[in-house]
Amino acid sequence: MANRLLSTLAFFLLAGDVLAASPAAPGTQLDVALVIAVDVSSSMENDEQTLQREGFIDAFRSSLVHEAIGSGLNGRIAVTYVEWSGVKDQRVIVPWMIIDSPEKAMSFSNQLAYQPIRQAGMTSISGVIDQGGKLFEQLGGAPLRRVIDISGDGPNNDGRHVTYARDEAIANGIIINGLPIMFRRGTGSADQEDLDLYYRECVIGGAGSFVIPLHDPEQFAMIVRTKIMREVAGIVDPRPLIVPAQSGSMNCITGERRKQEDLLSQEKKP
Repeated sequence: MANRLLSTLAFFLLAGDVLAASPAAPGTQLDVALVIAVDVSSSMENDEQTLQREGFIDAFRSSLVHEAIGSGLNGRIAVTYVEWSGVKDQRVIVPWMIIDSPEKAMSFSNQLAYQPIRQAGMTSISGVIDQGGKLFEQLGGAPLRRVIDISGDGPNNDGRHVTYARDEAIANGIIINGLPIMFRRGTGSADQEDLDLYYRECVIGGAGSFVIPLHDPEQFAMIVRTKIMREVAGIVDPRPLIVPAQSGSMNCITGERRKQEDLLSQEKKP
């Protein structure tokens, strides 16, 4: 009997979350519609994945984030959480949810915590930018800003060139922000040097767009919380977070070239 009651309670709790995740009614005023796009490609190690997930779970449980949401013009945002890898691999983990109270923010966080962590293959930043544009079309509300929040540990190496996707999104009024993951890992994986500059010159764009590089895994939760608060509040910091390289100095197809070199190297092996 007790087990049946617990099962029934769990059903109604999950049902409430599913209803809360429905897109906004047409005309609903939103301060921001936010696509949280997190990298689950093969270069993302398990501990890295765990830190990334926990960072976003903790962010939406933070009273500071709750206050940032409540202080907006409408006190209401829409958020969806998407995991991405190759050009054909973008998976919505938590569908659009309207958050207008601490309780709704906690519900979003709880849904995210229920989901298992997975690892996929290639890295298509262009693919998730394109998918983000499609997700905005599914949202019935009227956001003042549309933001794609991309975290990842490497350059684009699958799908169309990232600058094509970025420029198209910006032309449609979408803002793209970046969280390049740059701390050193024990496996000796070939990380992109100056990944923060790559994100700045090749990925982000739109009014008030910014990059916050992550160099220390101990700071993951704090950096994610800061980034979400800034995106929700629409704060534009006049000080650059990183010093940009000279215009045109970053090779925006470095990931694609590295992929070709790896393929040629494998073909030459006996």
